[in-house]
Amino acid sequence: MTFNLQATRDVVEIITGGWRAQALYTAVKLGLPDHVEAGRTTRSELAESAGVNEEGIQRLMRLLVAMGVFEGNGSTGYRNTEVSAALLDGPQSLRDMCLLYGEEFYSAWGHAHHAISTVSSGFEVAYGRPFYEYLGQDAATARRFQHTLNAASMFFHQVPEVFDFSGKTVVDVGGGGGQLLATILGAAPDARGTLFDREHMLPQAGEHLAAAVGLDRVELVGGDMFADVPKGGDVYILCRVLAGWDDEAVVKAFENCRRAFADSSSRLLLLDRFVDDEEPTVLPALWDLHLLMTTGGGHRTIDRITALLNRAGLEIERKAELPMEAVALIATPRD
Repeated sequence: MTFNLQATRDVVEIITGGWRAQALYTAVKLGLPDHVEAGRTTRSELAESAGVNEEGIQRLMRLLVAMGVFEGNGSTGYRNTEVSAALLDGPQSLRDMCLLYGEEFYSAWGHAHHAISTVSSGFEVAYGRPFYEYLGQDAATARRFQHTLNAASMFFHQVPEVFDFSGKTVVDVGGGGGQLLATILGAAPDARGTLFDREHMLPQAGEHLAAAVGLDRVELVGGDMFADVPKGGDVYILCRVLAGWDDEAVVKAFENCRRAFADSSSRLLLLDRFVDDEEPTVLPALWDLHLLMTTGGGHRTIDRITALLNRAGLEIERKAELPMEAVALIATPRD
């Protein structure tokens, strides 16, 4: 067998990915980007500020400098890069995403063999209960999850470019932390919105929407999209909320939105990633497996989602590409 150096290097790069992720998580857990930003830049200052051993800091920062997360060295001082600056505590920070992925989600992926073998949630094995039930009982993790959803909104700014929300009543079903609805209302000053989600998700969403656009333009409604959704909307949005549910539940959610439409001009917007078995790309395929680890769910193909829409009396009117391999599907009532 011929030795392939590049293939060996590729394997090493892949199998050590978890180590790199945990190194970054540890830096965020210790608050190192914030300490550096505050001027505590040498290894001794960082160790003192974080309350940990100086040698451990030196060895961790050595790797993170090599990875491009920080610059500098422990003697003369470290500096934040664009990567570590994105992890500074504050609005739109990726800090909570890093913590969630380094703790709860990392534990779920520790049961990848079980999840893939049985097509069931690794998270449930790790924590003894389904992911969304866990969020409903752990306020701190639910808040972190909401912050993660808001921070992971790389394509939200382009949604108003692929659909005209002017003057419309927008119902964001499963609206999470409110970032998408705030973006839409910010782009369409004459639009009004309803954020619909489970009760435990509403307080944080309300805080965000109050600060972003004001609650005079927004209604917060608690409930279950599989039972009913607020009626009379011009646009209903389902953004990244379907992957954890089976086909029958998804059809039910589509039917509830269809029945709630203000009239035949109303539309359903699906914002998500969709897998392609013929020409797969990394992000949809990776997040499909991640959904299996966390909720037991997964991404669907566009053909499969089209069939589910048809069952609910809807059809795809058009499709628009969004950043980070996300897609907008605009569905209209079938005649």
